[in-house]
Amino acid sequence: MTKKIAWITDSTAYIPEDLKNNPDVYVIPIGIIFGNSVFEDGVELTTEDLYRRIREEKEIPKSSQPPVGRFTELFEKLSSDYDCAIAIHVSDKISGTFAGCQSASQLVPFEVEVVDSKSMSYAITTLIYKGIALARQGLDSKEIANQLRLETAKSQNYIVLGCLDQFYKGGRMTGTQYLLGSLLRIKPIIRVNSEGVFELFERVRSEKKAFNRMTELLKQAFDKYHIQQLQIMHGNVRDKAEAFKQDIKKHFPSMDIVIGEISSAIAVHAGEGTLAVIWHNEPKSI
Repeated sequence: MTKKIAWITDSTAYIPEDLKNNPDVYVIPIGIIFGNSVFEDGVELTTEDLYRRIREEKEIPKSSQPPVGRFTELFEKLSSDYDCAIAIHVSDKISGTFAGCQSASQLVPFEVEVVDSKSMSYAITTLIYKGIALARQGLDSKEIANQLRLETAKSQNYIVLGCLDQFYKGGRMTGTQYLLGSLLRIKPIIRVNSEGVFELFERVRSEKKAFNRMTELLKQAFDKYHIQQLQIMHGNVRDKAEAFKQDIKKHFPSMDIVIGEISSAIAVHAGEGTLAVIWHNEPKSI
């Protein structure tokens, strides 16, 4: 008998309308800290509110992982309607959310498989879609979770930050990297690597060169792998994302390209003006 599975993630993930409307998908909000106040990402604080407050108050907010009690409360609620849950969270090396979920899973008599996405944003979304597809094939929760842990290695991402200040003050960049970027007006391309850690990938002289470089990297991956879809995620610069999409289409006319906005939990560190590309490398058919 197929078990009924609940799908859990956090608010760093991009949640398209179909997943928002899926009654089996649950999103735990990350906390956004302004001074002494904590707001739930996407619930009490929208990205518009976040950018406005940063511009007006000149304050660099912080993020905080959801309390363990938030997870236990959800697990207890789900246990009456579901046989088990699969939780897919932002990289354990970036946030304590994964660890909090794991701790909570040991406190409630409810089966929860916790998966470290080793990434964030649409990379998590892709794993949710793949997990749901595997469940439809009849795989059990343990088999699905194990397969998704292997799938994380196929994710590729490159990010051009909107605000070096926020990334540096949030502890995501060394002082040397920040100084180079600020004084020399270098645009660093960063990524979340295969270990789930932020790293400086390359330094370029301008945003335009950064976008050209990301297009080159996509071309290199496209030659080696089957890439079904490209995601362009942005921090309140949809016009820039649309322009980049049109440029990509010149090279890949048939490429399915999704444009989405980064969540407040990511924008806290990356800043307004951020643009990232994400894709999933699948083996080419022989």
